Amino acid sequence: MATLELKNIVKRFKGQTVLDDLTLSVADGRTLVLFGPSGAGKTVLLRLIAGVIDPDEGRVLIGGEDMADVDAEYRGIGMAFQNFALFPHMTAFENIASPLQARKVSQGSIRAGVEKVARLLKIDHVLSHRPKALSNGQKQRTALARALVASPPLLLLDDPLRNVDAKLRFEMRLELPRLLADRGATVIYVTQDYKEAMALGDRIAVMNEGRLCQLGTPEQIYREPADMEIARLFGDPTINLLDVKPARDGRGVSVGLSGVQVYLPDAPREAVGRDCVIGLRPEALSFVEEGAAGAFPVTVEAETPLNEKTVTLVRTARGREILVSRPAGTPGPAEGEAFIAVDGASALLFDRISGERFGANRTIPFRRGEAA
Repeated sequence: MATLELKNIVKRFKGQTVLDDLTLSVADGRTLVLFGPSGAGKTVLLRLIAGVIDPDEGRVLIGGEDMADVDAEYRGIGMAFQNFALFPHMTAFENIASPLQARKVSQGSIRAGVEKVARLLKIDHVLSHRPKALSNGQKQRTALARALVASPPLLLLDDPLRNVDAKLRFEMRLELPRLLADRGATVIYVTQDYKEAMALGDRIAVMNEGRLCQLGTPEQIYREPADMEIARLFGDPTINLLDVKPARDGRGVSVGLSGVQVYLPDAPREAVGRDCVIGLRPEALSFVEEGAAGAFPVTVEAETPLNEKTVTLVRTARGREILVSRPAGTPGPAEGEAFIAVDGASALLFDRISGERFGANRTIPFRRGEAA
């Protein structure tokens, strides 16, 4: 069993706090993605879990056992570092095999285990090469294979696809969840790529400046971001953010967009009359005919096909730019005057000063039927 609990973790370097009262838990066999910008403290947290460094305050528990007096080599952890950390004098085969060698596994089992994981990661053809003869992508996959080969109960993966080419990265996003699930390990996965975070995590922990900003499932983080910064980080094209002041009448709460009142069925009461920012995902906007409910006028500035979707840049009557996304091949204006409508139920309202979303929950509990 490899449940992981982090309780009130604090870590300082030279008086600077890099992890600030961080509390997290990961259930046995689940994957938690640590997501955030460079310098958020993600890698420091991994090294602390691994036992490479110690917390100044707080506790790390693995399988319910406090790791305070347990050295790194006895924690039952597999880790793939961002900087590869391969032994330069060893071949790729020997690097991958090293955890099995340390356990004194039979030579036949070592060869079978190494070859199996190498095939999965598409590096079986370079097993005889030393690190200096490998590309960065091959080095990264060799480090990942070494972390996986012994099937440790807890896996720490520090941005393992960063140096992999785009085609293989896409393939690995599809393959890694199955590969990790087959091993039944509890996984902590670090990335700065929101698509990777959405594809791989049972839950996502959004970090910034050593703090936990939000914790939830990928869908919850995307649909219920705690603040504007998190909303910006998740989504391509990025979310539209427009200044508004919600008002209430007999029909409900609405905001003015290009002189048209757009009603928001789920708008919180506390937002009424306050300076707000409305967040509109590009896919929540659609081109409609003039006179349609909630339709407001725009001018089409540019259109960009992006494989599975088409993104259109439009300008409102007040000169504000908005991105509209629709599935590729569906009709839409390429220039001139047009009208768009908002899916009001999916609109997000943020406080203009604090950036907080009205009604936000920083730690979103699992709902019935979701992975724990």
